Amino acid sequence: MAGSVYDSTIYAKLFGDKEIGTLFTDSAEVRALVLVEGALAKAQAKCGVIPEISGAYIHRASLEIPIDGSGLAVGTGSSGVMIPALVAAFRKAMEAPEHSQYVHFGATSQDIMDTGLALRLRQTIAIYEARLVNLIKALGGLSGMHKATPMAARTWGQNATPTSFGAIFASWGWPLIGLLDDLQHLKNRLVSVSLSGAAGTLSAMADKGPQVRAELAAGLGLNDPLRSTHTDRTDHAGFAAWMARTGAALAKIGTDIHLMAQTGIDEISLGAAGSSSTMPQKQNPVTPALLQAIATHLNGLDHAMQSATVHAQQRDGAAWITEWMSLPQMCLGLGRSLAATTDMLAILTPNPLAMFNNLDDGLGLIYAEGLSFALANHMPRPQAQEAVKSLCTDARTRQRHLRTLTQETWPDLDLTACFDAHKTLGTAPQEAEDFVKATLNLRDR
Repeated sequence: MAGSVYDSTIYAKLFGDKEIGTLFTDSAEVRALVLVEGALAKAQAKCGVIPEISGAYIHRASLEIPIDGSGLAVGTGSSGVMIPALVAAFRKAMEAPEHSQYVHFGATSQDIMDTGLALRLRQTIAIYEARLVNLIKALGGLSGMHKATPMAARTWGQNATPTSFGAIFASWGWPLIGLLDDLQHLKNRLVSVSLSGAAGTLSAMADKGPQVRAELAAGLGLNDPLRSTHTDRTDHAGFAAWMARTGAALAKIGTDIHLMAQTGIDEISLGAAGSSSTMPQKQNPVTPALLQAIATHLNGLDHAMQSATVHAQQRDGAAWITEWMSLPQMCLGLGRSLAATTDMLAILTPNPLAMFNNLDDGLGLIYAEGLSFALANHMPRPQAQEAVKSLCTDARTRQRHLRTLTQETWPDLDLTACFDAHKTLGTAPQEAEDFVKATLNLRDR
């Protein structure tokens, strides 16, 4: 197996995400870093830090000169960071020492790498936003379609009371709307330039440092943090936590679908995927399992990211390297989970008949709570609870339906509505409708 499933050709169709994957390659990183160097030179020239002609030359060269990432390996292995080797390669490729001497002027490696990462995270977040919106809308459509489709709500793995399949979709979708809102706030801080110099003081640019940082931000379409951010990793850690939370919300969907598809429940079908190597009858729930596995991996990587927030003193190599090892895999994993969840919903086939049949196991015990509250209109609540509990025991012992026992016990009371699935859904249909309305508002985003 490859060192990472995201780099494996064998597992490419299971874990691969072409859109996100193109943003987290050596070539994509090198390209982003060279663009940052060019934009920095342009900003410095505008502010009078380096000659204007040199700034223009460097900026143009950054758009035209390709740098082979494989040629940076020796230098990176020696210095622990790629920027010295990258700057050397860029200067050599420019073949203009009178201008190339101003490449990377007054900046430090972390400035370039963090800003290059921000460029790629901006694209990653845009993809996440689009996929979240599409996923939420898909859930909204299914929620509206099945707002009154009765099914068993289950707690602790057992039938509890009736709900609707539409309300289930809504319960999956509401957290995603909240996460989408959270991402809007997080990205404003995350997608920022880093320009702080060797020790966070921008001393090499004298009093023009803040002006250069503002120009660099404007040139790259990023935000200006207005301060040094080398040791402040709260935004990166916040993004990692957001990815872990989002992965968990998607795994919740996968877990529930996994359980609804299991033998004996059969409330949904996921098509013909998931064949077994030896059992021809099986259709394993591959995507739900994938969502659960990725969520577990995201949680582990998030722990590493939170630990890496402790950047000692003014620069910290160990904590920073930990981010390199963790954040890209988190981005790739969540991207795959978002795409896989949407694809899964597209082929999901509900079985309303199985849902209805699973409501009533032949004994009608799922209606016990509603019956006890209906009886509370005719007797004290504790007495009603005890009476229904006794009837449930009797139903199991004698294998008779709770409705029949109820009619025999209270022949003068009309309690038939207690055993009508459509009349015992409570707020479930309304919750489904409310979620559908919320998804319509996403058009304004």
